[in-house]
Amino acid sequence: MATHTRFNLSALSAAILAVSSFNASAQSNDIEMLEEVVVTGIRGSLTDAMDIKRDASGVVDAISAEDIGKFPDTNLAESLQRITGVSIDRSNNEGNQVTVRGFGPSFNLVTMNGRQMPNSSALASDGVNRSFNFQELAAESVSGVEVYKTGRADISSGGIGATINIKTARPFDYDGFTAAASVKGVMDTSNKTGDDVTPEVSGMISTTFADDMFGILVSGSYSERDSQIQRVGTQAWVRNLGSADTSAINTETNPTKSFWTPYTFDADVSNHERTRENAQVVLQFAPLDNLRATLDYNLSRYEENIAMTRTSYWFDNPTSVTDSNGTSTSIANANDELNFWAWDYHYYTENDSIGLNVEWEATENLQLTFDAHNSTSHSQPDGIQAETIANLKNPRIDGVGMVDIGAQLNGTSLPTITYDDSDLIAATGAGAFDSQNIVTDLYQRRGNEIENTISQFKIGGKWDNGDGGALRSIHFGLENTTYDVDAYSTLTFEFVNADISSLDLDVNPLGDFGDQLDGADQLLPFLVSYDAKEFIDILDAQGDYYVAPPTINKVEEETLAAYVTFNFETEFNGFPIALNAGVRYEDTDTSGTSIQNGITNLNYRNTEELQVLYDDTPSAQTLTGGYTRFLPNLDVKIDLNESLVGRFSYSKTLARPDVSAMFPATQISVARPNGPFNATQGNPGLLPYESENLDLAVEWYYDDGSYASIGYFKKFVDNFIGSTVEKRQILDVNGEPLRDSSVNARPGCPDGGSTPNPACLSQAGDPIVTWDVGTPGNLDSTEINGWELNVQHMFGDSGFGAIVNATLVNSDAKYDISSFDQTLALTGLSDSANLIGFYETDSFQARLAYNWRDDFLLSTGQPQNFNEPTFTEAYGQWDINASYDINDNISVFVEGLNITEETTRSHGRYSEQLLAAQQFGARYNIGVRARF
Repeated sequence: MATHTRFNLSALSAAILAVSSFNASAQSNDIEMLEEVVVTGIRGSLTDAMDIKRDASGVVDAISAEDIGKFPDTNLAESLQRITGVSIDRSNNEGNQVTVRGFGPSFNLVTMNGRQMPNSSALASDGVNRSFNFQELAAESVSGVEVYKTGRADISSGGIGATINIKTARPFDYDGFTAAASVKGVMDTSNKTGDDVTPEVSGMISTTFADDMFGILVSGSYSERDSQIQRVGTQAWVRNLGSADTSAINTETNPTKSFWTPYTFDADVSNHERTRENAQVVLQFAPLDNLRATLDYNLSRYEENIAMTRTSYWFDNPTSVTDSNGTSTSIANANDELNFWAWDYHYYTENDSIGLNVEWEATENLQLTFDAHNSTSHSQPDGIQAETIANLKNPRIDGVGMVDIGAQLNGTSLPTITYDDSDLIAATGAGAFDSQNIVTDLYQRRGNEIENTISQFKIGGKWDNGDGGALRSIHFGLENTTYDVDAYSTLTFEFVNADISSLDLDVNPLGDFGDQLDGADQLLPFLVSYDAKEFIDILDAQGDYYVAPPTINKVEEETLAAYVTFNFETEFNGFPIALNAGVRYEDTDTSGTSIQNGITNLNYRNTEELQVLYDDTPSAQTLTGGYTRFLPNLDVKIDLNESLVGRFSYSKTLARPDVSAMFPATQISVARPNGPFNATQGNPGLLPYESENLDLAVEWYYDDGSYASIGYFKKFVDNFIGSTVEKRQILDVNGEPLRDSSVNARPGCPDGGSTPNPACLSQAGDPIVTWDVGTPGNLDSTEINGWELNVQHMFGDSGFGAIVNATLVNSDAKYDISSFDQTLALTGLSDSANLIGFYETDSFQARLAYNWRDDFLLSTGQPQNFNEPTFTEAYGQWDINASYDINDNISVFVEGLNITEETTRSHGRYSEQLLAAQQFGARYNIGVRARF
């Protein structure tokens, strides 16, 4: 194993920093410097993480960089999943968000160097939430990560599952001049249209000068990835859609004989191009032995472009036969058509953060810290809508579809897709996939431009009791955090009848589509490809493109917090005890404002659409809320002997609601003749989730770098936020309720013309629409408990080592598939496990890792606003990496992710209700790393 020397903080201050460096009060470090030897490599990294865990107050896990610019995995989230109790969500088979102890991304607070980080997403499907996207941050820029699973008064609030602090490097961390760089080629085996090899480069230069009074560090990284996803699935499973033979249903488990039919069946291919840029500049200044100032700027730029094509069926009025649980197994829909979709995704996010930290050792016993930062995440700063969607279809002749569609479901394999276009051939002389039988249907443009800004300052202090005694130190501080979100949301949705003869349609055989998926050979024979943006350009040139007015939503949340903690060290019956007791006070005020154009009418434009018409006069609606909370904590650590540690922790923590849940605007989401009529409205008066947490743990540190631990946790969560539905009327700009003009339609209606037909507009005699308006509210309480088991073992001096861990979680908020009106269900709750083996010598390192996560509830509302669950099925993935040190400065490496090319699946209420089966490839990285 390589070693190097560096200047660092005193031993006492380093221990404090390792446990609580991200809190401003706990960053009051002794500035006195000394030389220490740091062991690098896999074993050194694991030993550092173990020492942090052992010395911590409360339950803390950590990951340390194996060397400068070398993190255990290429993706930060994929490194975090190796920690007991942490599992991840994947996007395009790359880790992007984390779940801790069964609590999903929105329940965990992510900080960088102790500062809350903003988040934004341009995709309408993502909403506006507080979940940090780890895809946007390169692992090479990170020196360590700490996962605080128990609450502490001197830690910023916002995480019920955990607070995750990302630490980046500082120039005073190193001895004089230090530089590191890496270059790698990325080969994604799923890629079909992009570059076979894409680059990833990163570098860092750090130096100190003027007798170590000044320091500067500059780092940066750039990466590209081209990939493809192949998917088979449906948009939703709908309860009691169409008609069904339900004679096989077991009425003991399904007494109402409810049945479920797929809304669609889809086969699609999406090609992804992703670019990520990260940069950091850090300046440090230590003019006196007892004073240090740090100014840092962090930047990230994330861009992804996706072109997707899809061939699908829409089962508008199907007939089906069900199995014993009510799932349709044989589906037929006569006189219909095929649909040919195209998506163009373009989303871009800019993240910028600038901060100042000042540490002052005011007296021998008193250390003070000031920390302030302003951080912004801005999605779609160019204002371009993120999603362009187009749909073509087969023609209807005299209003009647000419294609019979159907599907046979085969348990948990892919469905057998059937279509009969003989009537279409007889009527037109061409089949369903012939370009002369492909006509326009609809288009959509939608997305969010979001700017999320967090301004935060902290004033903290630490008093050390120099006289000894049980009370060793007191930490205290004051914080102010302003959290602002500005969201500019657009949704344009129109059925069109336009000339697309100039559109470049390409009918491709599916070929090797889904060759990793069981039953892929039973799917449709062709995929129709075209460009969604080109389609919109044609409509625009013909005057058929309609732009819906935007909605502007704003949320401002200001929190004033104060805290005090007491650290004691004593003995009880001869056993050394360390105790941390504290309380945090928080006062939060919230305000939500929505600005939108008023609704003037409903237009019966299409047999499947009641078009919402708006005026040209935006108006604002503002609602407010607020709350005050006390958050106490007590952590007790007892050294039972030289190697055995016992822990008890009690804390109260909170997590704040997703931002989109607080927008007061009323948004109409679905308006179809004969229903459904769905709308949503946010609630700025939502209270936070609150959790009382108990932790018990025993840790056995039996050898150098080796330990075993077992922990039990229990959480009592109040104010759980769920969806409530209110049946009510929605008023137009004149204060009159909206009416349904499709009932007893007047002559000439529906009318799809570009100018609304007055006969098709709602009139006084039409029936009033009763809307299902979904509003979030604080509902029930729930309990979550679980076990965390971990063994980390070094096999002496052989160079071999292994890690085995598992997390078992349980809750009374599990989703009940037999219930149709459940309001509380915890998403993300699942067991998980890791198996890691490694080998390391002075010049060679290799690691093989397997990560497994059991099935879990992803969401309680499938797309298309149907109140049905989405379950992600169990998934396991093998990753491997190896490196060889050519000399003290240069090493070469290879990394493999998902080397067995695992696929993912999700299903509805029952495992037979396939929602999506996705196929990915393995990724291999080959590169060289240098350090000077």
